[in-house]
Amino acid sequence: MPPRATAQLDHLVVLAATLAEGVAWCEATLCLTPGPGGQHALMGTHNRLFSIASASYPQAYFEIIAIDPAAPPPARTRWFDMDNAALRERVQQQGPQLAHFVARVPDAPAAVAALRAQGIERGDVLQASRPTAQGLLQWQITVREDGQRLFDGGLPTLIQWGAVHPTDAMPASGITLEQLAVRHPQADTLAAAYRAIGLGLDRVSVQAGPARLQALLHTPRGPVQLSS
Repeated sequence: MPPRATAQLDHLVVLAATLAEGVAWCEATLCLTPGPGGQHALMGTHNRLFSIASASYPQAYFEIIAIDPAAPPPARTRWFDMDNAALRERVQQQGPQLAHFVARVPDAPAAVAALRAQGIERGDVLQASRPTAQGLLQWQITVREDGQRLFDGGLPTLIQWGAVHPTDAMPASGITLEQLAVRHPQADTLAAAYRAIGLGLDRVSVQAGPARLQALLHTPRGPVQLSS
């Protein structure tokens, strides 16, 4: 029986202690100043974005995200483990780092149900939005009450976009995503979860080993590998 939802990699998530640090890291690491992003009132965060779309990962983009010091604290735990003390300390000490990825699905509730059938609680499906120069960007996204990424960031957060996708307004950046690989001690469970939401293992490979995300990017300076 085919999966009820067919997931595709939507974007990579790099956490930074501040957005300015994230921009400086991107310029030093990828020789690119990231494009504009926006503020997320729901979570008290803000971001910068750029396209990394390729033939294997159409509409993929790169997100650098940080807690917005000008925003009031949110009423709930932030997404992507951004309130996790150990992760925040690591980012403070080591600098911006790849921490997670997001997969887009055509039906977020169905994908959540498919994971629940595997014994995995991906979280509530929340409505979110932010203003852009092109109009209001709207999406649905899964966020657990505790904000956990799950599987050390190896299980994607799920997103269902409205009529507009962020890459619709993004120019080509000169950087493309060539491969995303995930290692985890529970590789079999993770691979089964990917299959449940229809995320192809040819697009995001899973292998047993210490928990790690590895993204291979093609950049103007040649191949660059980012690891969590």
